[in-house]
Amino acid sequence: MRLFSRLALTVAACLAAGTVSAAEVNIYSARKDHLLKPVLDAFTQETGIAVNLLSADATQLLERLKSEGKDSPADMFIATDVVHLHAARAADLLQPVTSTVLEQAIPTQYRDPQGYWFGLSARARVIFYAKDRVKPAELSTFEDLVSPKWKGRICVRSSSSTYNQSLLGGIIAALGEVKAEAWAKGITENMARKPQGGDRDQIAAVAAGQCDLAIANTYYFGGMQTSDKQSERDAAAKVGLFFPNQNDRGAPMNVSGAGLTISAKNKTEAMTLLEFMAGAHAQKLFAEANNEFPVLTSAALSPTVAAWGPFKGESINVAVLGENAAHAVRIFDRVGWR
Repeated sequence: MRLFSRLALTVAACLAAGTVSAAEVNIYSARKDHLLKPVLDAFTQETGIAVNLLSADATQLLERLKSEGKDSPADMFIATDVVHLHAARAADLLQPVTSTVLEQAIPTQYRDPQGYWFGLSARARVIFYAKDRVKPAELSTFEDLVSPKWKGRICVRSSSSTYNQSLLGGIIAALGEVKAEAWAKGITENMARKPQGGDRDQIAAVAAGQCDLAIANTYYFGGMQTSDKQSERDAAAKVGLFFPNQNDRGAPMNVSGAGLTISAKNKTEAMTLLEFMAGAHAQKLFAEANNEFPVLTSAALSPTVAAWGPFKGESINVAVLGENAAHAVRIFDRVGWR
């Protein structure tokens, strides 16, 4: 079993009077440390509240929260996908909170209707295409990807990916389970290879000529475009990004987000952090460091993301994606999308 690693980002902070603050907040996070560190460092600098971070796979963290129950030291759970946020709520691991700050900053579709969790950064799940083999005019919707013309030309990661579960969950909401299953079956039949690797691997496979199209999240592409690895930048240069479904429901959207645990002992500090992460400073850091879309509409996009141009995103409340995840998994199993 993979071991948990504990990283104390900031163990103490000096207040204006020069004293050391005992205030702290404990986080269980499924996000990569380097993506959160700039935000958490800024929070401690501004508030004097120390942050203790436990990072691990979301499934491991959820099991840990279940086993610890109300004795858990965790004050906040951070997930990379709404599927895990929904799972945490469904397991009674989160508590609802009310915050005018969060309600004003975060659009309704990016937060739990009852306040159990809040989206903090967004990304679109889109189509990537080989610039030398596919014309943008050939692309339109996710539904069109089941067309015979894409037979043997699509790369996509495993159905175990919560990103794909969220994607199919949205299609279920839009088209119903019967049509969603037909779509999943069509994608399976049009795959160029057995699902393998992460989203960056799908984009890299397009660049390498292993497939002509890939399904992946936008922020992975942004990471490749700005990578310190020349090979990733070169691969990204060979691939175009296409926002699907612009003439109907819009491109599928998903969020990373957070909620307060049922066990939170430092609730005031955790709420202060949650509201900070939805504020202008943190949203700017999320946008710049991660190439994600800030949920705060007044926050600026990173130059890399802005260069992709405007698009229409799906307006459905992303909570539905989590609610439909179990249905999506059953459909994936039935159609053989492994």
